[in-house]
Amino acid sequence: MRGRWAADAVGLLAGYALDAWLGDPRRLHPVAGFGQAAAALERRLHPADRAARARSAPARPTADRAGPGPDRSAPGPAAAGSSGAPVRPGPDGRRGERAAGAVFTAVAVGAPVLAGVAAAALTRRHPVARVAVVAAGTWAVLGGRTLRAEAGAMNRALRGGDLPAARQRLSHLCGRDPARLDEAELARATVESVAENTSDAVVAPLFWGAVAGLPGLLGYRAVNTLDAMVGHRSPRYERFGTPAARLDDVANLLPSRLTGLLGVAAAPVVHGDRADAWRVWRRDRDDHPSPNAGQCEAAFAGALGVRLGGRNVYFGRSEVRPFLGDGPRPEARHIRRAANLSRTIGLAALAGAAVVAAVRAAAVGGAGRWVRFRPGTADRRALGGAAASGGTGMGRGHRAATGGGG
Repeated sequence: MRGRWAADAVGLLAGYALDAWLGDPRRLHPVAGFGQAAAALERRLHPADRAARARSAPARPTADRAGPGPDRSAPGPAAAGSSGAPVRPGPDGRRGERAAGAVFTAVAVGAPVLAGVAAAALTRRHPVARVAVVAAGTWAVLGGRTLRAEAGAMNRALRGGDLPAARQRLSHLCGRDPARLDEAELARATVESVAENTSDAVVAPLFWGAVAGLPGLLGYRAVNTLDAMVGHRSPRYERFGTPAARLDDVANLLPSRLTGLLGVAAAPVVHGDRADAWRVWRRDRDDHPSPNAGQCEAAFAGALGVRLGGRNVYFGRSEVRPFLGDGPRPEARHIRRAANLSRTIGLAALAGAAVVAAVRAAAVGGAGRWVRFRPGTADRRALGGAAASGGTGMGRGHRAATGGGG
């Protein structure tokens, strides 16, 4: 019997295999290249002197209303003017920063999406080239192997009692200040980062690649990279980065919940109890200030039988987050289990993504043609012509430290 797979589905499978085999390149990293281009655009739209003027622009009183909290979603204390009344930014200052951020996000995300649309159109009638392009794109945006490698390095440093090395490595996973973190807090930061980045670096790219093809793959990675660059509440990016942060929240809404469900289902793989993981996930997932990170972290806490959450320090600013889970604080041994859970979730997401991509191609002709692994004479001629025409190659990579992960 002849097996038939959509070219997009085969490309996702091949790209995942390349990431698992080769990981990130040390040079010519495509995501790093995108980041450099985005940084150049940001400097034009949001120069430092203009940002400083916007932050110092006169503000006027408004109704008593809490402003956004540290995570851009939870309420925080309202700002106050000289009279003690709450204030809001003037229209010519901080609102201009947010408008510039919207333009920046639209251009920086739109360019890779259009590139993906063009590549998909050019390879529509060439299934072998389509497989090559989707595989390269998938390889370029996934980061599962790098994530697990960084977690493994942290595990080895903690098991060896080398806290200075462990603190130095934490910057490869998240943006927390590690200066005063002990072994348990370093382990907690690592487990939380692995949980969140399992969604950001593995499940979400596969999800968008399955439902939207190559434009979805490239567009999602652009959104997530911009959020890492400008989507945090430092003084410079408090308003300029809001559009990128909001778009990243939307893009991760479904993938983060899928990650949580898969984490619960995979709990026995790491010697966890599926019922306990389900209970913790259902109870604690909405306690996290992020609309998406809590989905992943609560599932990992339940599956690993540990307690996550607590006090974090970013950019000199302290946050106290609710506890997730009922167990003890994580130890170095839990890092390896978290990496194994992440790998299992990634494989399950890959299987689902391949099926969805194949069904999408069958329903709407997404890949244009089908790859036949036992082609007849006419098919061999078609595949031979496609192979001779060549495919579009891409570099590969994903950031190990984008500031994501708690």
